Amino acid sequence: MLQGLPILSLVIWLPIAFGILVLFVGKDRDPAPARWIALAGSLLGLFVCFPLWTGFDRVATMQFVENVPWIAHFNINYHLGVDGISMPLILLNSFMTVLVVIAHWEVITDKVAQYLAAFLIMSGLINGVFASLDAVVFYVFFEAMLIPMFLIIGVWGGPNRVYAAVKFFLYTLLGSLLMLAAFIYLYQQTNGSFEILDFHQVPLTLTAQVLIFLAMFMSFAVKVPMWPVHTWLPDAHVEAPTGGSVILAAITLKIGGYGFVRFNLPIAPDASHLLDGFMITLSLIAVVYIGLVALVQSDMKKLIAYSSISHMGFVTLGLFIFNGEGMLGALMQMISHGFVSAALFLCVGVLYDRVHSRQIADYGGVANTMPVFAAFFVLFAMANSGLPGTSGFVGEFTVILGTMKVSFWYTFLAATTLIFGAAYTLWMIKRVVYGAVANEHVAALKDVGKRELVFLALLAIAVLAMGLDPRPLSDVMNPTIQELLRHVAQPKI
Repeated sequence: MLQGLPILSLVIWLPIAFGILVLFVGKDRDPAPARWIALAGSLLGLFVCFPLWTGFDRVATMQFVENVPWIAHFNINYHLGVDGISMPLILLNSFMTVLVVIAHWEVITDKVAQYLAAFLIMSGLINGVFASLDAVVFYVFFEAMLIPMFLIIGVWGGPNRVYAAVKFFLYTLLGSLLMLAAFIYLYQQTNGSFEILDFHQVPLTLTAQVLIFLAMFMSFAVKVPMWPVHTWLPDAHVEAPTGGSVILAAITLKIGGYGFVRFNLPIAPDASHLLDGFMITLSLIAVVYIGLVALVQSDMKKLIAYSSISHMGFVTLGLFIFNGEGMLGALMQMISHGFVSAALFLCVGVLYDRVHSRQIADYGGVANTMPVFAAFFVLFAMANSGLPGTSGFVGEFTVILGTMKVSFWYTFLAATTLIFGAAYTLWMIKRVVYGAVANEHVAALKDVGKRELVFLALLAIAVLAMGLDPRPLSDVMNPTIQELLRHVAQPKI
């Protein structure tokens, strides 16, 4: 709390309250009030996050803590707090919510209020996931956030939206049921506590640790998503509206990486070491194989979706090599990928709004008719390729440095993402942006307007600022990372 204010509760419930207000106020015949209220709610949601950054002490403790009894009989508390890992993710989520509201100001014309409300409510629920220090509260937020995304894909998505929405929901739900079973077991082992930080201190046998690790792995691996439980993501991205793709790639995938950091590593450190080869193998398969799959895609959204899987492979690789560079690089990659993937999906959305096609073959020579847009698109493509000076370079290079301390061959395979990433991204840019004007649709394109310029410029600033000076972010993360590494290095059995 800061000066008596429950900052984290505001971060969670303010967007939800505005989302509910939008539902009541919004009318299809006059969507303007819903849009303005949604914009105000998203901006206020971001504004109340600022004290988290300005008032955050660069130490490895939970801060802005709120703890209120909820279900006393089972010792369940409304317990919130953030550290150097969760706080930046809350800021990222709130920032992306503002961009999604702006990006769809004029694009969505059907059920506008319900669409905007879904994003605002989901923003608050996701902040709840990152801020929860009670396992039951975490689980409630973790499951509840599926509902708005399910509706976003299923109602406003493409022709196969129902299939994609159901597949997304079932994959995530089935994995999280195993996580709930692990929470109940840990509750018994702590003599009646659902406190996540108490779970970190439970002495468990190696067998118990392995079983708990695998139960939670099934939940968080689907979220990342790791190979081979990644197949829901391309379908969800292709069918989701642009805003859904932005939040999926920029935020919800990060919940998987966050789950490994908050649960698997500290609760089951010995099992994490035992299964590190398994995790590294799956991560490298994602980096290399999925990178090759991205090369052959003809749909821009599907290409970026596979790119996300490949880049998130770097996150899990960095987490399970157990050194400071690897873990810092993994967490920096999570933030960077949030910016870059959101920017790429918004760029595809800008083109789709004009031409109503995501097929690479339907474009060519866009730079001739949309030079300002082309400049942004190329910048974000460079960041996706890991160009030095952009945020995309920071996380990947730091993970490679950490991996080099463990194995040359791990490093060699991981570094192929810099080649494959450049190959599929620049191949797409070459065919879409450069060359002669391909057809009359491209010839008729109009460059970005003021609204589109706002969200593209904000993302460009974020990508370049993080790429040129990542120290403000790394200074926040490092103390928590070092404390986690000390905890994981100590055997619990």
